[in-house]
Amino acid sequence: MGTDAFARSRDAGHGDDGAMRHRIPLPPSLGPCFSVRRAEHSGIGRTRLSSGELARPFDGVRALQHPETFAERVACFVPRLRPGQAFAGRTAARLWGLPLPMPWRIDEPVDVAVATGASPPRTAGVRGRRLSADRLTVCEIDGIPVLDPIATVVVCAAELAPLQTAVIVEASMTRAQNYPGLRGDRPPATIAMIDRRLSEWGRFPGCGKVRAALELVREGSESPKETETRILLGAFHLPEPVLQYTVRVDGRFVARVDLAYPQWRIAIEYEGDGHRTDREQWRTDIRRQRDLEDHGWIVIRVTQLDLADGGAALAFRVRRAISSRR
Repeated sequence: MGTDAFARSRDAGHGDDGAMRHRIPLPPSLGPCFSVRRAEHSGIGRTRLSSGELARPFDGVRALQHPETFAERVACFVPRLRPGQAFAGRTAARLWGLPLPMPWRIDEPVDVAVATGASPPRTAGVRGRRLSADRLTVCEIDGIPVLDPIATVVVCAAELAPLQTAVIVEASMTRAQNYPGLRGDRPPATIAMIDRRLSEWGRFPGCGKVRAALELVREGSESPKETETRILLGAFHLPEPVLQYTVRVDGRFVARVDLAYPQWRIAIEYEGDGHRTDREQWRTDIRRQRDLEDHGWIVIRVTQLDLADGGAALAFRVRRAISSRR
């Protein structure tokens, strides 16, 4: 659409014919969401920008549709981001795909951080926070500034329980490409890197939980529930199982299990909803369990219900299985 067409669109936006105003398309260059300032620079009149056909997800932002997903909500705030601002907190964690215990809700504020001395955004639907310049370590996700994964974990720890902190710390360390929801291009952390960051940051809310988590985490986890299951077993003073153990018999591959006690031939497998709803996965799980049992393994299948009571019933089953092999 050329300049003359923009002018006609602007003039029509100030006219008396409301129906005509609503039918005039916006320039495609604005995209599905845009700032009011950018639209005005494109020649769109304020009357048109105030029309009821446009959603107002944030002050100063318009969208062709009301955002209904996390990705849409974040995209709607991007036009308001200013230099020096970056997504932080829960928003950064969800962008990286790091596991949080609380599901996303449409009314969850968008977290935005700025350096100390700058003014964070103050508008409905946004939680602004200040971080010192040395703590505002930023990466980009699809061109969007986001706190790096370690800083994100550290900031989130203040509102997480100790076990939840260990889960998100361990997720930040994994190199597994099949970790549910985790971005494959995320730079993985190490215990040494996180420990160094804690030393650099000094005291801050949640620092004790992150330090405690470093005593519990291991590299190699492939899901949040694997981490939770392993740590809960440890809380009941059971031996620590091996992560991602490959079972071989006479050199032949039999199975790769989530958690294992190889010395007692006990396998612990967490069954998420995908194992139940995916027909092929369900069939594969049954065949793998049969193969393991044929070679003398005890297979303990775990679901969320087994963890809901803090793992007491699961710990009893595992302890009984270990006793049967001693």
